[in-house]
Amino acid sequence: MERMKQHNAEDIASPKRTKELLQRHGLVLKKSLGQNFLVDPNILHKIVSAAELDAGKGVLEIGPGIGALTQQLAKLAGRVVAIEIDQRLLPLLQETLEGYSHASVIHGDVLKVELRPLFEEYFASVSGVSVVANLPYYITTPIIMKLLEEKLPLDNIVVMIQKEVADRMSAKPGGKDYGSLSIAVQYYCEPEIVTIVPHTVFVPQPNVDSAVIKLKVRKQPPVQLEDEAFFFEVVQASFVQRRKTIYNNLASRFFTKETKAQLEPILQQAGIEPSRRGETLSIQEYAELSRALAEALARS
Repeated sequence: MERMKQHNAEDIASPKRTKELLQRHGLVLKKSLGQNFLVDPNILHKIVSAAELDAGKGVLEIGPGIGALTQQLAKLAGRVVAIEIDQRLLPLLQETLEGYSHASVIHGDVLKVELRPLFEEYFASVSGVSVVANLPYYITTPIIMKLLEEKLPLDNIVVMIQKEVADRMSAKPGGKDYGSLSIAVQYYCEPEIVTIVPHTVFVPQPNVDSAVIKLKVRKQPPVQLEDEAFFFEVVQASFVQRRKTIYNNLASRFFTKETKAQLEPILQQAGIEPSRRGETLSIQEYAELSRALAEALARS
């Protein structure tokens, strides 16, 4: 309870307090780093609540900015580590997080940081780790895919991202939002959109709305694969040209004009009509397709 009571008077999630801190530290926000700071405490609380934190758990935050979210995370979690790429923000974060000795800030680019050693160093004593962040729009997908592909010991990823990207991550087969990103995220996680966030609650305001999405990391994938890399290669190939059929996309990627006739029986073996488009196939169907295709290519 003591941790939750700390520094309530210093909470900085308001337009006035955010602008005051930036001015006092002489900071001008960089569009190139996607710096849009959230100034709505209600949204912050929804993000933190979705992460299901307690004093026995740890949090990795990416891009803490001036520390509005970091502050709320530190009130609940037993260990908080924030990675900030903008060196100019480090003194401000030190001020924001004064009194939270269990919160650390690391200067670095999350796409270049070795995360597994970081987890071993900072989170060895916690019972679970979540990633919680307000991610810059321009590198949302690379960051999330790095977290997932490295198979880090994560419970949840709760991030605020562009609404359009959240819709794609959570999309079901058959819709315009469903694609290779949907399949990749849903292979590793169970996605749930927590809330929609209007662009008006940021300083400065972006041009589009955001969404908070919770990605509950699966203990086991929904399908068993013999070759995960080839599965994702098949998925990517199936969406190269969305308007083309699965047959045409896969023929272009894996066969020549002379050998593409071999593809139709492979699709039939996997129970997939050649005239279907990639956006209509489920993860399970892609698993069957990649298995049948890999076996056929190995024989040829």
